[in-house]
Amino acid sequence: MTFLGAAALFLIAAGPGRADAYSIPTRPPQAADTLYDWTRFGWDVGRSSASTAYTGITAASVGTLHRQQVELDGTVDASAIYLKGVEVGGETHDVFFVTTTYGKTLAIDADDGSILWRFTPPDYDAFAGSYRITTATPVADPDRRHLYAASPDGVVRKLAVADGSVVWSTAITRLPRREKIASPLNLFRGRVIATTGGYIGDTPPYQGHVAILDASTGQLMHVWNSLCSDRLELIEPSSCGASDSAIWGRGGAVVDSASGNIFVATGNAPWDGGTNWGDAVLELNPDATSVVGNYTPTNTDQLNRRDADLGSTSPVLLRDGLVAQGGKDGKIRLLEWSDMRGPEPHKGGEVQVVSTPSGTDLFTAPAVFHSAGRTWMFAADNGGTAAWTVEDGRLRSRWANRHGGTSPVVAGGLLYVFDPGGDLRVYEPESGRQLAVLVCGRGHWSSPIVIDGRIALPEGNANAHATSGVLNIWRLQ
Repeated sequence: MTFLGAAALFLIAAGPGRADAYSIPTRPPQAADTLYDWTRFGWDVGRSSASTAYTGITAASVGTLHRQQVELDGTVDASAIYLKGVEVGGETHDVFFVTTTYGKTLAIDADDGSILWRFTPPDYDAFAGSYRITTATPVADPDRRHLYAASPDGVVRKLAVADGSVVWSTAITRLPRREKIASPLNLFRGRVIATTGGYIGDTPPYQGHVAILDASTGQLMHVWNSLCSDRLELIEPSSCGASDSAIWGRGGAVVDSASGNIFVATGNAPWDGGTNWGDAVLELNPDATSVVGNYTPTNTDQLNRRDADLGSTSPVLLRDGLVAQGGKDGKIRLLEWSDMRGPEPHKGGEVQVVSTPSGTDLFTAPAVFHSAGRTWMFAADNGGTAAWTVEDGRLRSRWANRHGGTSPVVAGGLLYVFDPGGDLRVYEPESGRQLAVLVCGRGHWSSPIVIDGRIALPEGNANAHATSGVLNIWRLQ
């Protein structure tokens, strides 16, 4: 089995002394080519974070970019998305869209940083400044006239690109005071896919669940609960005998574009391999009505007791049916997923276990891309950044450093890693050689997007509970 949606394909160019160098797209796509857009967190439905789009930014020019700091009326502890040449307010603009921690969604002109419109949830004043936050990235519709965004009221909304007006709104939790929309939204074959977790402190009751919405109407079509999973509906959290099992990794719901199946990882909670799926990796069918495959470590009970969430990061779809899964215990587990197929419980059976870059908790989404038959994986944690290739069904270490980072991004043949202590670092992917450091402020979960001669990177920390923030935009001059 090959995960077709897992990674972007790059071409290889052999140069003098460089038999394995990455080629960079040398010209922009045609005007009708949607590669100008960056429509969701992680670039594609498989969350590869490896863009195939023309960026216009090269190893020679990345250090010459000019930065603009756009002041926002909210902190964006997530990533931006981008649409090129869309109509906003009756005029054509290149636009970045972001959602703040308290649910405002902003349209920002990519050329001058002006705010074109903002949507504010109707009950914004009820939770602004409180613990109730979202760190979800919106997702754009393929029609390029709508996007979907989440807010701390537990609602997903379809907004018009032209003016931010609401097309529909749908609640995906019955208890938004306990159930948090932390992960980015995804969209596949006309369905919006959202996941829920809990807030800091894990105050019960809540259950991680996957919600499937009709993108046209907003109808809540299907719900899969990671606890009390025999109940395929939106449940009152207190009605389930177990709590937690958050689905909160940076990738959220990861979709295999070949099958449409949905991969998620869960946090601390009971596991019985039947109706309770704490600290597990799950493959669901496209409707999220049945478990297609599953995995939990042999020490799942210990992980639960230690608050060592397996689901602190989302599943990583590699090649030939391999899945990588990090965790708060400082380990990355490589799984041969064909061994995990079927609804019966699968405990243990990892192909390989390697350390996270610095041996500490992994909270980020690794980047994956294929190149000339070779699969690369890049990951970053608070203490380092590292690269592996997949060879003979195992992970082979390629390079590592001691610079921490959030979720890495590969774009235009360059590797971008935001150090949440400040600064965006740019590397040569195959060697790890640092090419540039772009100065910026501190952050938390946010990671960059690189598209169309621009880089967009929010800064700030949702846990500061601020109602202001900054979007950094770097441009070629």
